[in-house]
Amino acid sequence: MDAGGIGRRIAYWRVRRGHTQEQLGRLVGMSQRGVQDIERGERQNDPRVSLVEKFAAALQVRVEDLLSNNPLTSAAQCLDSTEISAIRAALLSPDVLLPGLVVDTFRPDVDRLRRNVAYGWTAFQYARFASLGRVLPPLISEAAATSATAEPGARQAAFSLQSLAYQLVVAVAVKYGDPVLAAMAADRAMTTADRSDDPVAMAGAARHLVDAMTHQDRAAIGVQLAGAMAERLEVDLVERGPQGVTMLGMLHLKGAVGAATLGSSTMVTDLLDAAGESAERLGGDDNVLWTAFGPTNCAFHSVACLVALGEGSKAVAVARSIAPHRWQALPRERRALFLVDLSRARMQSGQPAQALETLLDAEREAPEEVRCRPRTHQLVRDLRMLVAGSDEGRLRALATRCGLPA
Repeated sequence: MDAGGIGRRIAYWRVRRGHTQEQLGRLVGMSQRGVQDIERGERQNDPRVSLVEKFAAALQVRVEDLLSNNPLTSAAQCLDSTEISAIRAALLSPDVLLPGLVVDTFRPDVDRLRRNVAYGWTAFQYARFASLGRVLPPLISEAAATSATAEPGARQAAFSLQSLAYQLVVAVAVKYGDPVLAAMAADRAMTTADRSDDPVAMAGAARHLVDAMTHQDRAAIGVQLAGAMAERLEVDLVERGPQGVTMLGMLHLKGAVGAATLGSSTMVTDLLDAAGESAERLGGDDNVLWTAFGPTNCAFHSVACLVALGEGSKAVAVARSIAPHRWQALPRERRALFLVDLSRARMQSGQPAQALETLLDAEREAPEEVRCRPRTHQLVRDLRMLVAGSDEGRLRALATRCGLPA
């Protein structure tokens, strides 16, 4: 066995799990110096399998994740179940549920919280989803403590930021196919947004709740919620300028996606038109509050809705109308998601080879968007029923990178 490679992988997973060398040593019955030597590959030339198994158990990874030297098939590519569980545990921890009881020594810093929320959302838009396993649990705790202890003049801003932190949890949970976690975080986002008295925060939380409902097979309720919140908040949102107009548009876009899953093409058209009006009011594409909202994102959502309606050929036509320089200017996560939707559209329209090529383009844009999402895994499985000839090998390799049977 490659002692140096195993040591590097142990060090990687130790840092990712948030352990010090001393803490990991206690978990495996070894001194800090012993762990240090293992990580450097100096402990022994041929580490015993039993020792590797101990480290794997302590780090909550598979033995093969410590033995494999292939980064493309490593679990390091994706947020894993241990990290999802840690996010869920943070949401349910006493210091988050009852922050007033445990923040006696906490010194609130709203500006620091704002920076940390921005860091988390930026990582998401760069499709660095695995890094959010480390970022989100402490961010959830920090946001709860800050909103509980901030001075009265800063408390509304703190609640808005806390809502944004919960919204980030929703976005991650939707990516990884955990509708229960998404719904729980969306409910928290709505509650804290309401306490902020900020219509922008309320609309932002509502659009994530609509998304969570759609992915929980409750799209009909989500569409009703999107419409009700847009009607209730429209005047206040428009008065708030670009941030408000952006959130109004995003509410309509999320409503359109929900309507598409219900098969209501008329409602989809109406909601996309309403979102387009907000985009025109802004005058171009922007990334206000990490939304990437604007005319191009509206076109992206049109493609997604047409795919959900089974109109692959129409979706391909819309995609062709989007100027490459416009969609390439959007954040990496949004570009990759668009390409995944376009791949589905091409599969629906009887172009499996082009669908595979587009999916590989999406993987090049953002590997985690393709390799880690259950929804994209299903697309890979579907394509395996259709792709033939020389493309079969490339599809098998992609399946391997996704952790699917070759």
